[in-house]
Amino acid sequence: MYAVIKTGGKQYRVQAGDLLVVEKLDGEPGATVAFGEVLMLGEGEAVTVGAPMVDGAVVNATLIETRKGEKVKIFKKIRRQGYRRTRGHRQTETVLRVTSVAGAGMETKWDGVVDLTPKLILNARARGLGDAAVSNVASIPAAEPTVKAAKAPKVAAEATTEAAPKKKAAPKKAAAKEDGEA
Repeated sequence: MYAVIKTGGKQYRVQAGDLLVVEKLDGEPGATVAFGEVLMLGEGEAVTVGAPMVDGAVVNATLIETRKGEKVKIFKKIRRQGYRRTRGHRQTETVLRVTSVAGAGMETKWDGVVDLTPKLILNARARGLGDAAVSNVASIPAAEPTVKAAKAPKVAAEATTEAAPKKKAAPKKAAAKEDGEA
């Protein structure tokens, strides 16, 4: 049995067990989301079309993760004017696993187990990096002390470069005074 649902201004055809990526929805990973805006239900030749919604129909899903999508580049140009602008945008999206479709006296449930592993960890595993590589990247507090330590020598280096030109400038002034006196 399948259903056509409406969320985020778009329509999706879903079945029980489908993995669905939609516009951002509120909720924590593992939360249950219910879609009441079901536009159509169908199973084989039997199709129920709502006017505009199917009464009593509901699609349940489990929220897996909320993440940023692929980057979209925006490039503007006006020819012969020296005008070029490049920007990027990453839309926030929510990943869902459809667990059940019910309505019009029928119901279909998915018997599988919802895996809440985010895409970031799955990609790291696929590259052979494992979960430890992802946890090292995600730990920002561990990276902060090294950044602060790197900034301190730069300040000291700037102080020495400022002092060095003053020392070089002083002998030139003294030499100029000696030339002027002689």
